[in-house]
Amino acid sequence: MENQIFELQYAMDTFYFLVMGALVMWMAAGFAMLEAGLVRSKNTTEILTKNVALFAVASIMYMVCGYAIMYDGGYLLAGIAGGETLVEDALKASAENGFGGDSVYAAGSDFFFQVVFVATAMSIVSGAVAERMKLWVFLLFAVVMTGFIYPMEGSWTWGSASVFGLYTLGDLGFSDFAGSGIVHMAGAAAALAGVLLLGARKGKYRADGSVNPIPGSNLPLATLGTFILWMGWFGFNGGSVLKLGDIANANAVAVVFLNTNAAAAGGAMAALIVARMLFGKADLTMLLNGALAGLVAITAGPDTPTAAFATLIGVAGGVLVVFSILAVDKLKIDDPVGAISVHGTCGFLGLMVVPMSNSDVTFSGQLIGAATIFTWVFVVSLVVWMILKLIMGLRVSEEEEYEGVDLAECGMEAYPEFTGSHGSGK
Repeated sequence: MENQIFELQYAMDTFYFLVMGALVMWMAAGFAMLEAGLVRSKNTTEILTKNVALFAVASIMYMVCGYAIMYDGGYLLAGIAGGETLVEDALKASAENGFGGDSVYAAGSDFFFQVVFVATAMSIVSGAVAERMKLWVFLLFAVVMTGFIYPMEGSWTWGSASVFGLYTLGDLGFSDFAGSGIVHMAGAAAALAGVLLLGARKGKYRADGSVNPIPGSNLPLATLGTFILWMGWFGFNGGSVLKLGDIANANAVAVVFLNTNAAAAGGAMAALIVARMLFGKADLTMLLNGALAGLVAITAGPDTPTAAFATLIGVAGGVLVVFSILAVDKLKIDDPVGAISVHGTCGFLGLMVVPMSNSDVTFSGQLIGAATIFTWVFVVSLVVWMILKLIMGLRVSEEEEYEGVDLAECGMEAYPEFTGSHGSGK
């Protein structure tokens, strides 16, 4: 009887893990739709190509070397290659993979859940460098980001490795439940490094220093993308509980779902109200980014706050993201979709509010952890981007940028009836 109960729990936890991973994978569609809606119509095909291709690159590179770097995953890969994993093997894998021996699920489900997080980090980079970066340069960077840069910082945070043998973040009181820093701030750091070397889009900043707004081509698509991301985030945060098959963990999952939704709602309304106060209008793009900012901010600790406090965390993210987007523009850092602000600034906020609801976490540990993640990802990404710039160049030509990277990089347009055969859509 006991063995039957254990097998049922094993099946439930594995199934739950896989479903949550599928929800996170669905976020790839959300990023694709959001970015396609916020770029100009002449650059839509290329941004969609990047989002599909980066997911494939992440899946391959994390299987080839990323998981082994992050979790000493030799056993996992052997389990995938060998087909079915027995319950006894699953117990061994869960005890060795850094999550603790009480997490019982098939090894392949663990890999699948982890790999969709890697792709999420890379998707953040895609939007920030949109409309002017060469497609193949971006994909080469994705190889390094998903195969090495992200797994290394992941081994210091969700893995058990010390930072270059100097210190262990867990011992310092660092915690990032589902990845405000490990995934989102890391993606933003890589994006920032690329954007600084890439430069702004032509016409984004006027000679007098003022900002020339470049509106997105399809706000209904951007709104759909935001709702897909909002939905996928329940897998992102809820799946990070790691199991479902007992009363305590079932309750934990329910709390995480509740707090995730509350933070998104708080962030959306806060950003909308702040935008109304600043601009005199209800700015849809700020509303969308506010919802995402609330989601990013709660991701570091959705398991410990009350629903009311989770809403306030979302509100803080929604307010912060509006001012961050404006500040980034004043610094002439051109980020077409606001990814650096949503995922970077609000990712840092998410890390720093965790000690307010979790007494086991320290502000100093969070600060050191955030600095470690940002410094590693930014510096190594900057080096990789510089090497790619020297070898291949990062930007398309001025003429190709004017005509649209759809034609220059992909040879086809997403909206040929509207943009014309020469990609003249604005």
